[in-house]
Amino acid sequence: MTSYGDDATVREILTGTGDTWAVVGLSDNTARAAYGVAGVLQRYGKRVVPVHPKAETVLGEPGYASLAEIPFPVDVVDVFVNSALAGEVADQAVAAGAKAVWFQLGVVDEAAYARTRTAGLSMVMDRCPAIEIPRLG
Repeated sequence: MTSYGDDATVREILTGTGDTWAVVGLSDNTARAAYGVAGVLQRYGKRVVPVHPKAETVLGEPGYASLAEIPFPVDVVDVFVNSALAGEVADQAVAAGAKAVWFQLGVVDEAAYARTRTAGLSMVMDRCPAIEIPRLG
């Protein structure tokens, strides 16, 4: 299996890239994986910014309908949309000035990975920060 984002990149994004994480696909549906992962990120000191068409407040943070609507800098864009939509989100992350993009488990777009890396951002694909962050210990 190809790895998109080595352990050093995972560590750098989780510990050194910054603490403001836009979570694309995060809604107030507690049954969705995005909700659980966002909660873990918060427990590890990250500010979670929900990005979802409904723009709901989730885990105490106001939501935005798109990355472009967030009125402050975002460090990492964590992508919980299916692979067919993820590339567009990665491009939006580049346009928004994010430092890194993280595609969740099962989200793979090799062309988007190449574009994002070429644009100078760090990127991890097909991994989960909620699994990786406790391993940093």
